[in-house]
Amino acid sequence: MQKSPEGSFGLIPTGSLIAVTGATGFIGTVLCRRLLEQGFQVRALVRNCAKASNLSVQGVSLIEGDLENTSALNKLVADCAFVIHGAGAVRGNSQAAFDRVNVLGTLALLKAIEAQSHAPTLLLISSLAAREPQLSWYSHSKSEGEKLLRQVPDLKWIILRPPAVYGPGDKEMLPIFQWMHRGIALVPGSPDARMSLIHVSDLVEAIITCLHSEGAIYQIMTLCDGKHDGYSWHELADIAAAQWSRKIHLWRIPRWLLDGIARANSNVARITGKSPMLTPPKLRELRHKDWVVDNGPITTATGWTPRLALREGLDHLNLSTL
Repeated sequence: MQKSPEGSFGLIPTGSLIAVTGATGFIGTVLCRRLLEQGFQVRALVRNCAKASNLSVQGVSLIEGDLENTSALNKLVADCAFVIHGAGAVRGNSQAAFDRVNVLGTLALLKAIEAQSHAPTLLLISSLAAREPQLSWYSHSKSEGEKLLRQVPDLKWIILRPPAVYGPGDKEMLPIFQWMHRGIALVPGSPDARMSLIHVSDLVEAIITCLHSEGAIYQIMTLCDGKHDGYSWHELADIAAAQWSRKIHLWRIPRWLLDGIARANSNVARITGKSPMLTPPKLRELRHKDWVVDNGPITTATGWTPRLALREGLDHLNLSTL
């Protein structure tokens, strides 16, 4: 029997203890706050408890450690009904750098879950990039991380593959919208490439809906803001222009320029040891022409539907840094 997230029926009752990784990130911060509002107990894995005080003051129980800390992982998942795994590497300069977190870190978490007498259900916040594992180090690592869940006997799991996520606190999509607000849409590939988007509040509501949905178990589900064919860069610019009452011009960044920056980032990273965002593999992701998804399976499985279209979502952005 399934009920809305406010109800007590479904996969787990409201009030249950939920463990969260990636709690201090953009999505995790919103997720923890919403879980608490829904009446759940929340326990989070954080690298530094002092720096995560904003979570503790809200009522989140903190476990200091990371995905390489076996003791911390065991404490994190002990007596939990559900584990939401949102931690992941999005920057790196090699396949090994991404695999260390997105594959080996997931494996370590799975071992901690298997060690429990009553194993919690695991929801993995993956990425749409996992659909195209050949494109980049990141996409390959996310795909491999997903495979690990399916290999664990008797584990109940759910995998969500969101597209580009935006909203308050975002640092990746926000610069794109900030440049649009200035009147320029910076296009890394074809202006006709199509992509889906989702506002962070809709993603979080989908996650919570899955907690109560037996139909979500053993499903790999995509989700978006409801625009079934996604957006081209032209459409993104048109919507933003109408919302902000200004003209927005598309500028396709020269291929040679982006290629040069990506190669330079990668070369410098080999010397400094820092993790760059823009690398040649990442460019293949950005230039991919089809990042469109469909809500059909998740709506059928859980009843979830998005609430915020892009026009409304733009109203929630903080563009104060302009």
